[in-house]
Amino acid sequence: MQDSSPLEQRLNDLEIKASYTEDLLDQLNLAVYRQQQQIDDLARELLRLRQQVPEGGGAAPRNLRDELPPHY
Repeated sequence: MQDSSPLEQRLNDLEIKASYTEDLLDQLNLAVYRQQQQIDDLARELLRLRQQVPEGGGAAPRNLRDELPPHY
């Protein structure tokens, strides 16, 4: 068996590194894609919730004394 030259070994190492880098890039792209889907879903849900609430909240200003728990 013939020993590979340092240049061949270096080239081999670079190819392996490039392969791992491509794999990592694919994983990161998938993570970004999934996060964007979640952001889009949350934005649609927020819009739906805003449409359910009347303009200005619909409630009169509350007095903090009315908010005290019953044991006070």
